[in-house]
Amino acid sequence: MKKLILAACAASSFAALPALAQVVVVVNPKAAESTMAKEQIAQFFLGKSTAMTPIDQPDGAPIRADFYKKVADKDAAQVKALWSKLVFTGKATMPKEVADSAAVKAAVAANPKAIGYIDKSAVDATVKVVHTAQ
Repeated sequence: MKKLILAACAASSFAALPALAQVVVVVNPKAAESTMAKEQIAQFFLGKSTAMTPIDQPDGAPIRADFYKKVADKDAAQVKALWSKLVFTGKATMPKEVADSAAVKAAVAANPKAIGYIDKSAVDATVKVVHTAQ
C-alpha cells in the first residue's frame, strides 16, 4: 500500500511540472540575418557584442533559464554574476527586460537591430526565426 501511495504521489508531482517549451531566437523581419549560430547569439546576450540589441525575458522566467542554458551554457546565477561585473565596470549595459514573449515580439518588430527569444508557438509574421535553441 505504501508503495502504491508513493508511486501515485511521484506521478502527480511529475504531471504538475510544466513542459519546457521550444525556445527560438527571433529578429526583425527586415534584418539581414537568416540564421545565426548559438555562439554568435550568446555574444549579444552576454555583453560581448553590441551589433544587435538583446531583449530579455523576466528574471526567474523558465524560458529565460532555458535560453541561457541552451545558448550560452550558463545558469541564472552565472549570467547574473557576469552582468553585475560588466555593469559595475561600465563595460556594458544589461539587455532590456520585457514582460513576456508577446512583449519580446513587439520590441523586436519595432527595432531592426533587436534580437530576442520566445516560445516557438508565439512566432508570427512580425518576427523572423534565426535559431532554434537545442
